[in-house]
Amino acid sequence: MSPIYTDSTPSLAYHSFGIQGPPVLFIMGFGMPGAVWGPQVDELQADHRCCYYDHLGVGDSDRGPFLRTIPSMAEDAVRIMDDPSWDRAHVVGVSMGGMIAQELALRSKDRLRSLTLVATHGGAPVASLPTPKGMWLFLKGLFGGRKARLKSLPRLLYTDEFIASMGSDLREHLDVRLGRPPKLRTVLGQLYAVNRHSTESRLHQIQTPTLLVRPGKDILIRPTQTDRLAARIPNAELLRFDDAGHGVTFQKVHELNAALRDHFARHESQRQKPSTSAEALS
Repeated sequence: MSPIYTDSTPSLAYHSFGIQGPPVLFIMGFGMPGAVWGPQVDELQADHRCCYYDHLGVGDSDRGPFLRTIPSMAEDAVRIMDDPSWDRAHVVGVSMGGMIAQELALRSKDRLRSLTLVATHGGAPVASLPTPKGMWLFLKGLFGGRKARLKSLPRLLYTDEFIASMGSDLREHLDVRLGRPPKLRTVLGQLYAVNRHSTESRLHQIQTPTLLVRPGKDILIRPTQTDRLAARIPNAELLRFDDAGHGVTFQKVHELNAALRDHFARHESQRQKPSTSAEALS
């Protein structure tokens, strides 16, 4: 399936799925193409209009500037929503994509129907660092070449038990993630953005209905970071997957998709409720 490109430059490449239902924008994490959202889109497109995109410098999108910031990447997400003329959408972000989604909720709150943050953090100094094992595997995959990435990425994303259960399917799954790795300049630019990310002091301003997904065995972004988000975002709901790693969108695909569908539906129905007479007078 060929991508669609935004008219504005640098051009972003995106894919759109589904012809009916509420719109859902999926925002991918560090160094990965939007196609990694395939397990979510495959199920949800039956009753939702789904969209994922490649960040600048990744996949089919233009190269873009060298140094990025999370706010500038949130502006990219708005451009994606503008292209199919979506006034508001349910927004789902994982890892770095969750950081972008936080900024989107803070800067363009009128564009969100709901917010889902998966395995991400608010930029707390020191506390947002990976575990020692996570840092080692991350750096090994980042600078060790393709062979090193193929060995380190599964251990970074998944538990040993899940890796053993995948068998031969693991290579096919990794081909989506590693088939077209971004250039080093893109990786360093995104790393710069992630290291400067900071929303903790502003999270109390998020009024969008929020679902937080907490993989309990994440070694890249510690599960306690989701707890920090839960303590700061008003009325956020917490969904725990205690036996999942950072790659929870694949490891817990069916359970997560069911939770997303429920989250979207509840906040669609709330939007469509007629106002009471008291609300009409306010």
